[in-house]
Amino acid sequence: MSEINIILSILETLRKEKPDNEFINSLHHQFCNRGGLSKKQLEGLQSVAKKSENISSAKIATLEAIIKKKPTRYKSQIIKKLPETKKDESIETSVNSILEKYPQHKMALFSQSKIIHNDPLTDTEKAEIVRLSKLLLK
Repeated sequence: MSEINIILSILETLRKEKPDNEFINSLHHQFCNRGGLSKKQLEGLQSVAKKSENISSAKIATLEAIIKKKPTRYKSQIIKKLPETKKDESIETSVNSILEKYPQHKMALFSQSKIIHNDPLTDTEKAEIVRLSKLLLK
């Protein structure tokens, strides 16, 4: 409850000091209507209050403590979408051919699983499939 009184007393003191200041009038209006101010608004109020000679340093310190208690909100960074990988038809055909001839081949089953789930195959996995197809499908 003392937080509200401190902020309100600072706003009223500043309004008396500078009655035609739009920023202070806007903060006072928002504080009276909404019952509070955002962290950025309080920081702006603090910077104005520090310049005033009529506001005690104790009130400014209390205002600073109120500001420190408020959470800082950060904007989340934009998530970049990964480009969709093109399915390599020759690799998929090779895996299916290997599995037709050797249905329990673990490397081929693993590669087929990755292809079905649209997981990208690494270059070494692709090279291994090509090597297996040359060895097993003569």
